[in-house]
Amino acid sequence: MDLNVLYFAHVRERVGLSSERLVCADGLRVADVVALLVDRHPSIRSLVPSLRVAVNGVFVEADASVPDGAELVLIPPVAGGAGPERVALTSAPLTQATLEALSALVAGPDRGAVVTFSGVVRNHARGRQVTRLYYEAYERMAITQLEAVVAEVEAALPGARVAVHHRTGMLEVGDIAVLIAVASAHRAEAFDACRRTIDRLKEEVPIWKREIGPDGEEWVSDRP
Repeated sequence: MDLNVLYFAHVRERVGLSSERLVCADGLRVADVVALLVDRHPSIRSLVPSLRVAVNGVFVEADASVPDGAELVLIPPVAGGAGPERVALTSAPLTQATLEALSALVAGPDRGAVVTFSGVVRNHARGRQVTRLYYEAYERMAITQLEAVVAEVEAALPGARVAVHHRTGMLEVGDIAVLIAVASAHRAEAFDACRRTIDRLKEEVPIWKREIGPDGEEWVSDRP
């Protein structure tokens, strides 16, 4: 398919173009097209966590399909925007660039310790081989509960600042399912806040995991 891609503000500055034509395979999703653009313009990789995408003038999610002939726009935060959110659910891949963006979001001159956690899909669980995981969320409530977990942890450990992003949809072995970044004045509080955040997330946030492997598929829980 043939797409018209537009760039604005600091995205345009890094790409060095205001627009370009992208010829790619049919049936791609937004995340696929963004990945192609990052391969073409590696300088925008670190911006991806803070970008939104519009197709034909409408904001779309990463798993939305892209029609042939579409106008696709990579939209940076508008003036006054805060960049990447500290709490998010996303069907787009979580990457090292995402983790760096979250770490920068929580860091500050009064916080000397930054601790991060990456939850990665492994190839086994409970003695069985795993080939893929599928995460489903009640998104509206999940975001509210993630925000509540962050507020709870920050209240319990004054001075700590927490950010957490969680994937939804189908993930392959090696994909990142959840990223947490915590900053605080001292390392003990940072490690404690990171552990509390992942533990409370698994206890309180309505995100469900389906394990897929050679022996079949089943919904599983990390809760006690």
